[in-house]
Amino acid sequence: MSTENKRKIKVRTMAEMADDGKKPEYLFWVGSAGSYDDRAKKITRDFVKILEHAKVDYAVLGTEEIDTGDNARRAGNEFLFQMQAMQNIEVLNSYEVKKIVTCDPHDYNTLKNEYCDLGGNYEVYHHTQLIKKLINENKLKINDTELTGKKITYHDPCYLGRGNNEYEAPRFILKQLKSSLVEMNRNKSRSLCCGAGGAQMFKEAEKGDKEIYELRTEDALEVKPDIIATSCPFCMTMIMDGLKMKDMQKAAEVLDIAEIIVRSKKL
Repeated sequence: MSTENKRKIKVRTMAEMADDGKKPEYLFWVGSAGSYDDRAKKITRDFVKILEHAKVDYAVLGTEEIDTGDNARRAGNEFLFQMQAMQNIEVLNSYEVKKIVTCDPHDYNTLKNEYCDLGGNYEVYHHTQLIKKLINENKLKINDTELTGKKITYHDPCYLGRGNNEYEAPRFILKQLKSSLVEMNRNKSRSLCCGAGGAQMFKEAEKGDKEIYELRTEDALEVKPDIIATSCPFCMTMIMDGLKMKDMQKAAEVLDIAEIIVRSKKL
C-alpha cells in the first residue's frame, strides 16, 4: 500500500502471517467500501498509517475477504447474506481470528452482532474504539497544531450510534485536538440518518422529495463548521453528495476521524 508521501507500507495478509507461523492480534477488516470506493480508500490508507505508527500487530485477509453481506440482508436477500457470511466465517475461523477492527460501522455491526448466530464469535472494534484505546494506552499521542482553532462537527453513524450505543469514542478522539467540537442540533441518539443504510444509497431519488442526506447536510451546515467529521464511509459519501447538491463543497471539508488524526500528527 502506497501512502501519499510515497512511503511504502507493506500490509501483510493473514495467509502470509500463517506461512510464518504467526497470528496477528487484530484482523483489519477493510470492507467493500474501503477496498473499492476511491474516497473510502483514503480512509483505509490513513487508518493503516495509524496502525503502523502505533505498532499494532495486524493483518488483512486480502483477496480472501468478501463482502459481509450487510447490504444483502438489509435489502431482503437473506440467502445471499448467509452465503457470504458462512464463507467469511469459514475463512476467519481457519485463521483462528479473535479480534477484528473495521472502519465501516455496517460491517462492525454485522461482524459483532450477526455472525455470532452462524458460528462467528469475535471481539470486534470500530476503528474509533481502537484509536481511543491506543490513546489511553499511550501508544498514540496527539500533538495537534495543524487543526488549532478549527471548528469540527461530528455526524453519528446509525450503526455505530443508535445501533451499538457508541457515542463516546469518536468524541473522545476529537476532544484531544486543539479545535472546537460543536454538536449539531440532532446528535447522538437523536442524530438523523445519512440515508445510505439498508442499501438505500443505491436507490434512485424520488422527484420532488428532499433526500435524507440533504437534511443531514443542512444540520451540519447550520453550525458553520470548518470540518464535518464522519466515521463511516457511507456517511462520508452521502454528506459529500449533500454539499455538492447545495453547491456548498467549499463550505466545509468532510473527513473521517482517521484522516483527521493523520493530518493532526502529519503522519
